[in-house]
Amino acid sequence: MTPETLPAATPPRDLELTIGPAAHGGHFVARHEGRVVFVRHGLPGERVRARLTDAGEKAKFWRADVVEVLEPSPSRVPHFWAPADALKAGARGRLPVGGAEFGHISLAEQRLLKAGIFSEQLARLGGMDRDVTVEVPANESTDGLGWRTRVSFSVAPGGRLAMHPHRSDDLIPVQEMPLASAAINALRLWEVDFTGADRVEVAAPAAGGPPLVLVIPSAGTHPRTLARIASEVGAAADAGAGETVSVAAWNPESHELTRLRGRTWVREHAAGHEYRVTGAGFWQIHRSAPEVLVNAVLQGLDIQPGERVADLFAGAGLFTAPLADAAGADGHVLSVEGSPGTSRDARKNLFAAGQVEVVQGRVDRVLRSRESRLDAVLLDPPRTGAGRVVVDQISAAGPRAVGYVSCDPASFARDLAWFREAGWELDTLRVFDLYPHTHHMESFAVLRRP
Repeated sequence: MTPETLPAATPPRDLELTIGPAAHGGHFVARHEGRVVFVRHGLPGERVRARLTDAGEKAKFWRADVVEVLEPSPSRVPHFWAPADALKAGARGRLPVGGAEFGHISLAEQRLLKAGIFSEQLARLGGMDRDVTVEVPANESTDGLGWRTRVSFSVAPGGRLAMHPHRSDDLIPVQEMPLASAAINALRLWEVDFTGADRVEVAAPAAGGPPLVLVIPSAGTHPRTLARIASEVGAAADAGAGETVSVAAWNPESHELTRLRGRTWVREHAAGHEYRVTGAGFWQIHRSAPEVLVNAVLQGLDIQPGERVADLFAGAGLFTAPLADAAGADGHVLSVEGSPGTSRDARKNLFAAGQVEVVQGRVDRVLRSRESRLDAVLLDPPRTGAGRVVVDQISAAGPRAVGYVSCDPASFARDLAWFREAGWELDTLRVFDLYPHTHHMESFAVLRRP
């Protein structure tokens, strides 16, 4: 064989690395012979043995998981959940479950890391330097557990609830979810045979009330199978929580929602308002997030009676209702939401507020069809952000202030750069740790023109 036809050298499976700074996405940056390696489950300054999970000789960077700590950081703590513990999983030659990738880090250090990540994204993508402090909800638990009111599971062969490792199609059965609320764990869904389902989503209202188990069936699943699943869910919940549980089936392709037991929605409460959230409709997953974010929005935008306000990517109306209260009967609040089912929830939740106009459709298309001026705009886009078209449309509407709720610092920073190009300045920025033991964070910003 000539040198040109020799196979490329196979990278070593395990590497000994020194962990560098945190990067957005739950990774830490290390280097091996000049190549960047994005490592999960480490901490800055640690010396570790990391197992490659994604590597190629021509790849710009590699990915790896820590499987052994040679020189630990003072901020490393024992992981609270064995299936998500990378060291235990690595010792068995397996990958850890995703969803608790910061569980090996003290909570105080997690928040410092998140502040640094947010600042880095602002500088790199938003073109501005800004120190960030991460706020913690007043009633957050000292261990950072039990905060999720919504959890999504896959279904393993044999019908048991399971979760995926990061960037993997593997399925790992689970018997608990420590980040989930007590109301979800008390349902004992781990005992149910979900054969016939691809995925299971669970919602338990923070203020109490019947939880909803949403079953996403496999193709061709017979209605009798769904009825059996609903019966088993009810029996497990009765034995565990002693509370009525609702069960529904959801077809993501046809958007068909079928009631199997109880009702197809849950009742949520926030800022003095009651909300109906149907099926797979969006709601903040941290038990304190609705109150925390509504208070931040009202304080930051300071809506006055009679003002015209737009609530974009409005969901079921979490922010629309208190914005309507502030604008008063002489004001006008436009609620724009793309999901038909969630927009229907908004109509039900806001039917008594005559100053609210609910429009279902893509935000850019709705704004394109209107030329009215606005006094204030609030947007809460998905993780991908609002995009340049929407940023320009908001700017053209001439509001005195824009409030931006974000769950992703990278997309927020990109949108912020476009706002700044259009003459806006970042006034208020608040970052909240509403996802302890994960790399995720929530933020609220107020933008104003000079």
